[in-house]
Amino acid sequence: MESIGGAMVGRESEQEVLSAFVAASGGRALVLRGDAGVGKSALLDHVVEHATAEQHKVIRAAGVEAESELPFAGLHQFLYPLLTYIDRLDDPHRGVFDVVFGRGEGTAPSVMTLGIAVLDLLSLAASQQPLLLVLDDGQWLDTSSTAVCGFVGRRLTGSSVKLLVGLRSEVPSGFDTAALPELPVTTLPEKVSEQLLDMHHPGLDPQIRRLVLDEAQGNPLALLELPPYVRSGRARRNPEELFGYTGIPLPLRLQHVYGARFQALGDTVRAELLRGALDGVGAGTAADRTRGTRYRIRDADEAAACGLLDIDPLSGDFVFRHPLVRSTVVQTATPNERRAAHAALAHVHRDDVERRATHLSASTVDPDEQVAAALEAAAVSATRRGGAVAAMAWLTRAAELSESREERSRLLGSAAYVAGHAGQLDQARQLLRSNSGAGNDDSPASVVASGYVAFFEDGDVRSSQRQVFAAIESMRDGGVREPNEVLTRLIDLLLAMNQYASDEDAWERTHELLDSLGDLVSSHSRVYQDAWGDVVRRGAGVRERVEHSFAALPRLEPWDVTRLCVAAYHVDTLSQYRPYLQRTVEREVETGALADAMTMLHLIMLDQIGVGEWAEAERTGQRCLELTTTHGHTLFVLHTQAYLGLVAAMRGQVDLARDMQATVDAWARPRGVGFLTQITDAIGTTAALTEGDYEAAYLHAIGITSPGTFTPYAHQAPRTLLDLVEAALHTGRTEQARTHALAARNAGLPDISPRLALITYGALAMTTTDPTQADTLFRHAQTHPAAPHFPYEHARIQLAHGIRQRHSQGPKAARHPLTLAAETFERLGAQTWADRARTELRAAGASTFTSSAHLAALTWQERRIADFAAGGLTNKQIGERMHLSPRTVSSHLYRVFPKLGITSRAALRDALGKLPDDQNM
Repeated sequence: MESIGGAMVGRESEQEVLSAFVAASGGRALVLRGDAGVGKSALLDHVVEHATAEQHKVIRAAGVEAESELPFAGLHQFLYPLLTYIDRLDDPHRGVFDVVFGRGEGTAPSVMTLGIAVLDLLSLAASQQPLLLVLDDGQWLDTSSTAVCGFVGRRLTGSSVKLLVGLRSEVPSGFDTAALPELPVTTLPEKVSEQLLDMHHPGLDPQIRRLVLDEAQGNPLALLELPPYVRSGRARRNPEELFGYTGIPLPLRLQHVYGARFQALGDTVRAELLRGALDGVGAGTAADRTRGTRYRIRDADEAAACGLLDIDPLSGDFVFRHPLVRSTVVQTATPNERRAAHAALAHVHRDDVERRATHLSASTVDPDEQVAAALEAAAVSATRRGGAVAAMAWLTRAAELSESREERSRLLGSAAYVAGHAGQLDQARQLLRSNSGAGNDDSPASVVASGYVAFFEDGDVRSSQRQVFAAIESMRDGGVREPNEVLTRLIDLLLAMNQYASDEDAWERTHELLDSLGDLVSSHSRVYQDAWGDVVRRGAGVRERVEHSFAALPRLEPWDVTRLCVAAYHVDTLSQYRPYLQRTVEREVETGALADAMTMLHLIMLDQIGVGEWAEAERTGQRCLELTTTHGHTLFVLHTQAYLGLVAAMRGQVDLARDMQATVDAWARPRGVGFLTQITDAIGTTAALTEGDYEAAYLHAIGITSPGTFTPYAHQAPRTLLDLVEAALHTGRTEQARTHALAARNAGLPDISPRLALITYGALAMTTTDPTQADTLFRHAQTHPAAPHFPYEHARIQLAHGIRQRHSQGPKAARHPLTLAAETFERLGAQTWADRARTELRAAGASTFTSSAHLAALTWQERRIADFAAGGLTNKQIGERMHLSPRTVSSHLYRVFPKLGITSRAALRDALGKLPDDQNM
């Protein structure tokens, strides 16, 4: 729009930068930022022409304000032309796109997972021809798509892909924090403005010319559009009379110009333009030709003649001349006209649950239960795609359109519930006030949300428990006969509160209450009831039930994924589900269930602690601490600090551990948050063991549970089995140690979880007086399939075995287990434990700490991969177990082969089998 004879005026420096951008080797991204009408779209058109001439494949997209809340709506525009390449990707990445495009079921991917898949797709598409992605009106791109585009844009180096984004300066956008290079597009200088105006509108009356120059202030679109409006005779030449008053922003004055043209059209044409504008018909050549259901403007030659529409040269369809035209059409239309247009678009998108609901909502004034139901269905869809914030808005609107008081209360309660999970506690409180104002403050749906806010924000366990318990009783006594969403949410919230309280009486009352409800309690809630309460007494079969529940993953809400993973933690099978968490957490942090993302980070951290990735666990904990602190989730702040204190104690950072222990304990103990006070006791036990202060360790351990018993509903009681036994043995309390080990066996701990099996066999081995039985039990522990997954406990058992062998069989027999223990402690960063193992090695006659012959060059990770490969697992399966890509697994194996003196995978089993039994981890 600012060109003369095909050449742009006053944009030489920008054109030079953009030409260099296209010509540069490798991939890169660039953002054009400027006011509306300043010429960004013209520059994008210029880049497209230049790139096309240079044999680039070009894909254009445009942000659509009406779709800014629809997850991945914008990304569809970029990816749709590349669908044929998606089928050539590997299965995991193809599955990611199947979920995003609705071609398959599965968990909506995180930003990182989708971003990596998009990078692979773009690299594949650009393998034969350079690829240019052009996005106009990027400020209207939905949040999910913006996050992915930012992720991709920062990682294009080394590819043949370029990304160019146009943004309006005055509109906030997710690209503001995307850290992409920017090129500002400013207004034109006075002389260039005069040149552009005179070339396009020669012979203007000097007074009009001066008025246009003053009003345009160097904005090219204004220079082109204002003269016909001023000369039209519909307005006088006084600025106040032309534009209302001179102080309003230029984009609003331009909208006034376009609005006058729109109002002059016939009713039928105006209706066509309005439907197209509300459905995001593209501006210029940025038209969206990727979605077959996009509205197609027809019979609008009149609008083209007055400069509101252009013809897309590729498709022949009408498109808006400029993005400002599209927004003006919407803003100029009357409310009734907009509602009629939305009703028509709801029919166009009748097969798209979220789009249909968006338009139905905007088309409806009076209460309508069918529309409310459509909005609720859209909210469920959005939640499962990581759009909890959008779901909250849809549920609120559904409540407004519901005819019955009970339904309004339920929907507002659901909106508040989702708001709480999305980390929007202020919004949750506001929704609760709305519900209370309607006389529903005691409704079960309100109790769910208010209990959630009070509990997770302030750690209010006791009063929240009573409130939720009473609400469940009320529903039961009120004659509820079928399972329903509100009841399930109340039950799950009560179970979560009980888990944090860890109070035996409260749990027993809850069991009685849930037993009285019978089949009204969902199967998932029964899993939580058994796993979160007393896993020693109720944990049998939980592993299999969790696995069965995860088979329905595509139908699970993010909070279901979180809760099932908490259950998996209690039975020590969390590693199996960590990929789900890692795929989900980034997505939920961006636009979804933020509070669940906090728990997901806790769970990822716990698994990293369990498998020996302590440095990674600390980084995850610090990230979670920042997130929970920023959003004011006090309970989760202290919960995160408790886990960070546990990591510090294991790593020998005893002062830091005890500081965190004191902080958490001082907050949690007065509130009765037993889950956290048990962790603080575990921190004290671990720190004392690390220092070798076994008396203090014993006193801390028996604060969790007494020898020979496992305190009911104390989740740390079975987890600290090995700690109590070791502390008792080192303080001469052999009888207590043996009693506790036997109690673990008699309670069936080995059948509950793989970790409990490992430490039970280790405890039994450490406490038996029969040397033959001790060797058998030590071997049973160290060859247990779970042993490599829990290296800290495994190394402690190896250390105990080595010490015992040195005393019973001589120094030579002790060196192998002691060496393996020392290696593991070194790798973990457990320095005091490593020092202890080296001291035992020296006592066993090893002058220096050296690894065993065959394992001298193998890292711990290489050894795990070798063991898995020898067991017949494929690279993909190994990668899933260890959270690595198949390519990384392959690279590790190629380094392992020469170290073991072999040349093929088939020889792995024999090579590892030749190692002494004590080296088999």
